[in-house]
Amino acid sequence: VQLVDSGGGLVQAGGSLRLSCATSGFTFSNYVMNWYRQTPGKERELVATISGDGGTTYYADSVKGRFTISRDNAKNTVYLQMNSLKPEDTAVYYCNARRRVAMVLDYWGQGTQVTVSS
Repeated sequence: VQLVDSGGGLVQAGGSLRLSCATSGFTFSNYVMNWYRQTPGKERELVATISGDGGTTYYADSVKGRFTISRDNAKNTVYLQMNSLKPEDTAVYYCNARRRVAMVLDYWGQGTQVTVSS
């Protein structure tokens, strides 16, 4: 199983970034995909979720209306389009694949740094 996060970087406030998470080694469409973020000294925070078929999404209140999660099941990839970025969006962003069967199956990407300057 492999999840490779990419697309992070340094951007000015008000700018945009698009994160990608390319996956392999599991049946991508069977998994809910999540983006989390974490800053030093804080717990990892759920940012956005998308169902296996892409029909249902969830966003944290802090990013609602600015971020869009999407997935391409043919490419086994999930995306996070981030617009109107704020300095408080600065964090390491992690892709997560989760499936609940008899147990919770949980896979993580390595993270990608997003830094928003004011």
